[in-house]
Amino acid sequence: MGHAELAPTLLSPEEYLAGEMVAESKHEYVAGVVYAMAGGPARHHRIATNALVALGGRLRGKKCQPFNSDMLVRVRMATHTRFYYPDVQVVCRPAPPDQLFQDEPSVIIEVISESSRRTDEQEKREAYLSINSVDAYILLEQKGAAATVWRRTSSGFKGERWEGTDTVIPLGEIDASLPLAEVYDGVEFPSASEEDPLLPQ
Repeated sequence: MGHAELAPTLLSPEEYLAGEMVAESKHEYVAGVVYAMAGGPARHHRIATNALVALGGRLRGKKCQPFNSDMLVRVRMATHTRFYYPDVQVVCRPAPPDQLFQDEPSVIIEVISESSRRTDEQEKREAYLSINSVDAYILLEQKGAAATVWRRTSSGFKGERWEGTDTVIPLGEIDASLPLAEVYDGVEFPSASEEDPLLPQ
């Protein structure tokens, strides 16, 4: 007689948030299921930090403010709730200062790796673009100075591709811009063999 598989225990959003307050590592939350976050390489953190600093300088003294990856965003989908830790988010209508999450980000940035690409381009894009306050979702590459921007228009979100360190992404929605020269300052891009170790040397 086979063993019956135990269904995973689903946590409420309140239980998840209580756990995150005391957890030693970060977890994301999708419809009651909690997923541990893997740490990224130094390149990932450098790009995310550069983007945060670039926006922070341009937003100083203005209404909208950036947050780093220690701040959650809550996504209330039609059927369930999700919590993610975006690499950077810019919020123009902030939540109360003691709250662990934001509900109304205007711009969300993720630094994508090959392992996270599918999640960032599909699952998270669907979730982030469902937030009424989001004007732009920016995906920053690690392989080179390039970004994909999903920007809200009168006819829905449209994708834009920006490439090269001489490129400046306009973000009029938050009264700022994002120069790729600053985002990728000091970043060493991976070699072909590092990007795909299965290729012959």
